[in-house]
Amino acid sequence: MSHHAPQPVALEKIAVPHPLDPLTGAEIAAARAVLERSGLMGDNVRVPLLLPDEPTREELGAWSPGAPIDRRVDATLLDVSTGGATEVIVSVTRGEVVSAAVVPNDRPPYGQPQYLFEEYERAEAIAKASPEWQAAMERRGLGAHRELAFCSPLAPGYTGRADEVGRRVIRSLTFLRDDEHDSPWAHPVEGLIVHIDLTANSVIRVEDHGDVPVPAGHGNYYPEVQGEARTSLTPIEITQPQGPSFDVSGSLVEWEGWSMRVGFNAREGLVLHEVSFQGRSVLRRASVPEMVVPYGDTAPGRFWISYFDAGEYLLGKNANHLELGCDCLGVIRYLDGYVADDHGHPVRIPHVVCMHEEDDGILWKHTDLQGRSDVRRARRFVISYFSTIGNYDYGFYWNFGLDGSIEVVAKATGIVFAGAGEPGVRQPHATELAPGVFAPVHQHLFCARLDVAIDGDDNRLVEVDALRVPMGPDNPFGNAFSWTDTPLRTESEAQREADSAVARVWEVQSASRTNHVGRPTAYHLVPEPTALLMADPASSVAARAAFATKHLWATAHEDGQLWPAGRYPNAHQGGAGLPEYTSGDRSIDGADIVLWHTFGLTHFPRPEDWPIMPVDTAGFRFRPYGFLDQNPAMDVPESSQAHGAPAAGGGCCEGGACSCGH
Repeated sequence: MSHHAPQPVALEKIAVPHPLDPLTGAEIAAARAVLERSGLMGDNVRVPLLLPDEPTREELGAWSPGAPIDRRVDATLLDVSTGGATEVIVSVTRGEVVSAAVVPNDRPPYGQPQYLFEEYERAEAIAKASPEWQAAMERRGLGAHRELAFCSPLAPGYTGRADEVGRRVIRSLTFLRDDEHDSPWAHPVEGLIVHIDLTANSVIRVEDHGDVPVPAGHGNYYPEVQGEARTSLTPIEITQPQGPSFDVSGSLVEWEGWSMRVGFNAREGLVLHEVSFQGRSVLRRASVPEMVVPYGDTAPGRFWISYFDAGEYLLGKNANHLELGCDCLGVIRYLDGYVADDHGHPVRIPHVVCMHEEDDGILWKHTDLQGRSDVRRARRFVISYFSTIGNYDYGFYWNFGLDGSIEVVAKATGIVFAGAGEPGVRQPHATELAPGVFAPVHQHLFCARLDVAIDGDDNRLVEVDALRVPMGPDNPFGNAFSWTDTPLRTESEAQREADSAVARVWEVQSASRTNHVGRPTAYHLVPEPTALLMADPASSVAARAAFATKHLWATAHEDGQLWPAGRYPNAHQGGAGLPEYTSGDRSIDGADIVLWHTFGLTHFPRPEDWPIMPVDTAGFRFRPYGFLDQNPAMDVPESSQAHGAPAAGGGCCEGGACSCGH
């Protein structure tokens, strides 16, 4: 897991912020002080989750610039000696506890607060101190490797086992290291599983299955192991001599007609608020608040794996400190983020959010009958962050275009999770990456939450499909096709699957504004082909990750409904989140609508993914459809390098000038 060393945070006077600003270090420290004064922060109390308690719609509507607002913190407190948890709302502005409620995590449907960083180290210590684990290592002839072994801390899923339900459980799989710098993921000790109770600090049981040899080949990707870097690539440098085209003022970011407030929290990571284009509202709030990584292997050490990387581990708390020239290229503006450590103290993550512009190829082009060629280059504004959860690394990118479109891209890289097997022997649920190293088939399924506001909060949702027209009186030549518009008026009607065979999109319309041809102003959610959850509908993970059984859900907005799989998916029985939110089947016709979109990757690992995986991507687009009266990029100027004008550091074409756009 990614651990951040606490960095001192000055307890400056808290200025009056915008209601949607992310939490500052001072606010987190102030919230902790309130909890301490209230007697809620005893020696055994930790803080697995601390988030901004965002203002309600009513509070936002009543606020005016410069006016004070009640800034609040939403925290979950965990007594590590008893396992009891309490949800607390703290007013930082008033310096008081607003509410406190006990979490009933000891009875169905259960559910545990997010893991603490300290629990990862504690779990490894408990596993290694276990006589059963030590005996298993000796039986396998691995006793000499005990000290350097890595006992990974893994969320347990939900199995319903009587000795686990209602307890704070973590599982541990063992990996060997040849030295302290060796990558452990290449040396799995197959079939050795330690089940741990983190409250009792004890081992529930140890499973020791089989005698598969530990793969000996290294999985190190470091240059000193892989060899010298190639010298054939010439440098690419991106310069903007006049500086970037975007402006940043606090959390407010503006670029080429786009305006938004950029936030960050420990669970979701990057959050965008009040997104508008050309002064008109598009999104109230946007984020990727959950993802699930279900594994398709039936082996004892993997059948239960279904990681919820936001809800169990916290994407934001594990976010990376980004570096210029490595994570981001060009003229960059960074934003810092603040999260709470296990004890509720503020931790600053420097440069956690990256903002920059990128060339994006051709924006529009035409060569007319007289041979005149007009071309404009596309540019996009990118807001991104990266998070490391154990072996995997995830980047989340929000790309804003000059044409009013939004593209969301999730990038998966890092080290593929592997088990061991007999070299050369085919397995039904895992592929062999290197001799004896088998990576199980699995998925990375993300859920984006889009609180849409197309020209206001009164919106409608329509499913649009291409329609084949049978040859006959209405299609005498057989060439005709059309489309269908199907209104989705309730939450149950809006639980939908994508269908690329009919080019399905979902149209979010304004219920009150029309464009110059009399149609409702609208945006299209354009999905990419994505397999939904492959697990059986009767499986535990299907109940816990119900969001991943549909490409689209839509709900009527309700404050606090933020989590696709519920607030505590860890060891939860299932049914929380979207199934619960939609149980009342509310109307979404002409309403304040929230879209929830499942997208992702189905991963059949390949040798080219080893020892470190090249980035794989998944995403979707949200683009205007009649929102504007014409192409909004007609006033984009020609490139500064058009017609052979030299770029900084050299010309645009080898051997002389080139025509624009080539």
